[in-house]
Amino acid sequence: ASKQAQLMEVLKKEVRAMLIAAKAGLTPEQLEEQYMAMVCKPLPLHDLGFQSTLELVTQMPEVVQICFKNGTLILKAIADDSTKGIAKLVANQKIKTRKASKKTATKANAPFPTKNSKNPQSFQTLSAGTPVLPATVKAELQDLLSSSPLLLADLGKAFLRRFGRAFQYRQYGFLSVFEVLRSMADSIALEQTKAGSLLVLRKYLARTIEQEEVPQASAAEISPLEPVCETENFHQAAHLVDSEPLQTQAVDLGDHLKQVMHDETSECHLPLIPLQHEGFEQFPSTPGIPPDAVQDRRLCSLPPLKRRCLVGVIVEFVVSPSQFYIHVCSTETSSKLQDLMFEMRHVYSHKVASDKYIMPESAVRPGQLCCVMVSTWWYRVIIHRVVNDQEVEVFYADYGHLQIVQKSSLRFLKWHYLKLPAQAIPCSLAWVKPVEGAWSSAAVLLFKHLCRFKEFVGIVDEYVDGVLYLFLCDTSTKEDIYFHSVLRDMGYADVCGKNIPSQEFEELNPSALYIQPSGKQGNAAVVEPDLCLQQESRGADSETATLKLAGAEL
Repeated sequence: ASKQAQLMEVLKKEVRAMLIAAKAGLTPEQLEEQYMAMVCKPLPLHDLGFQSTLELVTQMPEVVQICFKNGTLILKAIADDSTKGIAKLVANQKIKTRKASKKTATKANAPFPTKNSKNPQSFQTLSAGTPVLPATVKAELQDLLSSSPLLLADLGKAFLRRFGRAFQYRQYGFLSVFEVLRSMADSIALEQTKAGSLLVLRKYLARTIEQEEVPQASAAEISPLEPVCETENFHQAAHLVDSEPLQTQAVDLGDHLKQVMHDETSECHLPLIPLQHEGFEQFPSTPGIPPDAVQDRRLCSLPPLKRRCLVGVIVEFVVSPSQFYIHVCSTETSSKLQDLMFEMRHVYSHKVASDKYIMPESAVRPGQLCCVMVSTWWYRVIIHRVVNDQEVEVFYADYGHLQIVQKSSLRFLKWHYLKLPAQAIPCSLAWVKPVEGAWSSAAVLLFKHLCRFKEFVGIVDEYVDGVLYLFLCDTSTKEDIYFHSVLRDMGYADVCGKNIPSQEFEELNPSALYIQPSGKQGNAAVVEPDLCLQQESRGADSETATLKLAGAEL
């Protein structure tokens, strides 16, 4: 009974925190989904003797207010003394976002913090964009439209039929499907037809226009609409490899890094018989392993951000305020990661082609760069440790988290997918330290809620041992919210005016172990992200520039 009482008290705090973060409240189903996303396990209904979520919340009258809106049951939080401040901040959140022109203008003139700042001056208003869909959800929507356009009215049914779950756009902060479509306007077009609004993938639209402009030609001159999959040509390629030695063409990239050449115009990326050319070397092949399989190379990191710059960021994975990973918001880098996921899915989803890249037991070792399939999508990972005969723990280079997966789901990574730098940037919140020596579970839960499904403004402070220390600011409210100030005001953190080395990253920093710093791949094609929000301070001296730290003195 005492264990149940303790579990109930912890659960009350978690439920209150989740409901406070949702301005419009949550349905019981949404509460279940958010709890699973935050705690990584379902609500402990059976452990507490309840049959449903509604039965659970009715036993929390001091935590949950149950109300109805348009016939729908909505759960809202009842704030206590320790959470009234957060409830007020959430209540001030605006429904509409600010104009992009204002965003650009204010960020360009914003001052920056210095560690000598004692009386911070007013910090000019920043602005963030609309809520952000996770990269996997964006990829799912694009995949849904990749074969043919779709009526807007059929989107919900098609999404459910294709992926086995409803399209819960509200949990990502969107108020309507139209807001979702506006956020993906660079890849999805909305056209009006007699049948209704039609969703069209812009790549599909561009391809259709291009075909209309191209004059009629013979069948031999016209390339197929759909890319030729590896399955169709695999046996022919295998016969080619077996019949005579394949001398794969490789480019000298410095530091003994070689990159297998591939046909840039082909979706198949099958091994090609190279042309003899001065300066090219033969790539050593291993029996049974495809010559374009990555065996002993590492991904490189993104170029470092400039100190004191502003940059749009999305927090991808959180361990604590001292250990989390971000994506830089950039149309170029976001589209490249999505394109990579699409291409990897296309190549590895065909069984014959996928089986070609199965990893032998000798290749399954710590530090090996490869890829893994999770829910029909393929991700670049590095093996961190071998758990047992069937499982390994891997690090997701583009998202920042560790996960145990089956060895059977691993495949060699093709050389072509080595080009894009690892997208996850290891970070710590600048100038803060936990009041208790280590971050409490309540502090971590609060920080996770602050970071959910939005684009934030990051103010870069410095790099320490490869970890980026930055301030995070939510500018979607009437007043800008600085995360370090919220943690301090809630009694979870001290603002110390300097960066304390992250204990979590000191214990384990997979990025430092497995990702090589930017620029060490010689002539490899590493593209610096287009940081559209990055601006240098103008007329601000490093010793006198200031930052508003939520109106508080250090």
